[in-house]
Amino acid sequence: MIARTWRGWTAAASADDYQRHYATVVATQLRTIPGFRGARLLRHQHEDEVRFTSITFFTDVDAIRSFAGDTYEFAVVAEEARKVLTRWDERVTHDEVAIFVTG
Repeated sequence: MIARTWRGWTAAASADDYQRHYATVVATQLRTIPGFRGARLLRHQHEDEVRFTSITFFTDVDAIRSFAGDTYEFAVVAEEARKVLTRWDERVTHDEVAIFVTG
């Protein structure tokens, strides 16, 4: 399994808007991809800024390509998200999942 990690930042006042976008639009899209195994959205507020960290899990690179295309090392940031984010990582990281614990 591969974990795909990406970060984006927004003003605290817009954080709920981005979170709602992720929970509806992004999650819906991800669920349609064969090989998608789950996602986590982490939220960290520091003063007036919120950093989101998205970690998505896929069975293999082909599943990631189904989501991100052939240039899968670049971030997928929809226009709706770009309207509320102030900045984001242009590139994502991909790591092999060594241990995956659920409870």
